[in-house]
Amino acid sequence: MYKIDMEVTVKSFSELTTAELYAILQLRSEVFVVEQDCVYQDLDGKDQKALHICGFKENVLVAYTRVFQAGDYFKNPSIGRVVVKADYRAYGYGKAIMIASINAMEKRFGKGIIELSAQTYLLKFYNDLKFKKIGEEYLEDGIPHVRMLRN
Repeated sequence: MYKIDMEVTVKSFSELTTAELYAILQLRSEVFVVEQDCVYQDLDGKDQKALHICGFKENVLVAYTRVFQAGDYFKNPSIGRVVVKADYRAYGYGKAIMIASINAMEKRFGKGIIELSAQTYLLKFYNDLKFKKIGEEYLEDGIPHVRMLRN
């Protein structure tokens, strides 16, 4: 097991600094657009409603999610744009940022169902975090996804 040494911040859009916002957009573009070779509109107008969960290691953004209260994205509170910088994968940063996100959601929105749209190849990762698949696989921006819930 690896020791996760990561500073986590939870901020609304208006609380983000320009440098933090730039790092978020750069990481999302690096992974979702370039690495996954997926041309899609990342700047979807929803960041302003989200809480931004950022994981920094030595002042470098290495893990990130955005979370929404019920009704702002899905019917239930939800987690999206889950991303870990390539060099930091396989060390537990993904699990750490997800746990931080779940904790932040419970603190802000209360305990309850959490919803997400997961890339299908990450099913085991999300199952280990107590998310369960609901419904059939579907394509989102050309990538296979499944809807998942956590109670």
